[in-house]
Amino acid sequence: MKKLSFLALLIISVLAFSRPLEAQVRLNVNVNIGNQPVWGPVGYDYAQYYYFPDIDVYYDIPRRQYVYLNGNSWRFSPTLPTRYHFDVYRGYKVVINDAQPWLHPDVYRGRYARYKGPGWYGKQDIIRDSRDSKYYVVKGHPMYGKGNNGNGNGNGWKNDDERGRDNGNGNGNGNRGRGNGNGHGRGHD
Repeated sequence: MKKLSFLALLIISVLAFSRPLEAQVRLNVNVNIGNQPVWGPVGYDYAQYYYFPDIDVYYDIPRRQYVYLNGNSWRFSPTLPTRYHFDVYRGYKVVINDAQPWLHPDVYRGRYARYKGPGWYGKQDIIRDSRDSKYYVVKGHPMYGKGNNGNGNGNGWKNDDERGRDNGNGNGNGNRGRGNGNGHGRGHD
């Protein structure tokens, strides 16, 4: 009987503590939008590396360095060697979140070969050109540091009160895409 009670208590404990642990894991999701370069592709809250299929080069985002093959070894450099003649703003970039992808180059060459060539130039939206306020934290973005700070635009739906006034409710974009503002303005019928 003691063994059965212990087993039941153990199962209940595992079930009771597995939910909070799962929630903690979800809360610890990485976001590094502010560290990504302005020429990076939009749509990624987290990116560890970019891979350029056209030139078989990687970019290490946290280190801010290109990783390229020089002879038989991989080199790190803050700039691309001139032999590459590559436009990082127009060239296609693949986000890779695997550790040190250059150590398995054949995997990525094969997987992303279809993105090679001039047919992909300029086909990718980049952070610099995005008007999504979450990218205003990226240094070099035209709107860098110009969050709305919670001021509303005042556009809302018409809601006539008993005195005949129109009440408009607006939501503002807060700094870094967060925050709500109170708008006062035109109501729409």
